[in-house]
Amino acid sequence: MEDREAPVRLRGLPSRLLALTAARADRLVSEGLAEQDARKWHYAVLAALDEHGPTSQAGLSRRTGIYRSDLVAVINELADRGHVERTPDPEDRRRNVITMTARGGEHLVRLDRVLADIQEELMEPLSKAERALLTSLLERMLDH
Repeated sequence: MEDREAPVRLRGLPSRLLALTAARADRLVSEGLAEQDARKWHYAVLAALDEHGPTSQAGLSRRTGIYRSDLVAVINELADRGHVERTPDPEDRRRNVITMTARGGEHLVRLDRVLADIQEELMEPLSKAERALLTSLLERMLDH
């Protein structure tokens, strides 16, 4: 359905416009990351490790919002690609510490560039000031 065919009362609903824009953004991000053999959760884990350093799986779960049970699969995928290492925590051998490798850091830099290009594509119709305003308004809505 093209938007001009949608009922008028639907076309201007902020909730609908946000949902449609979010769906487009999600598609662009998923497709862009897939071209780099990555997924959104890969990026989230690598970004968290880059910002906070080595941490436990529980710490990564808290920082990324990935359920612990799902996080194991993400860490396995990243470890299989050589982007992270999982080692026993010297303070508690029952826990693992996840560390980003140099290869993972290089991959994160590539993913940062991909996501910057996607943000540019998504925000293309807006001026620099409008982009800043939209981002600020969305942050305020989420904080509310």
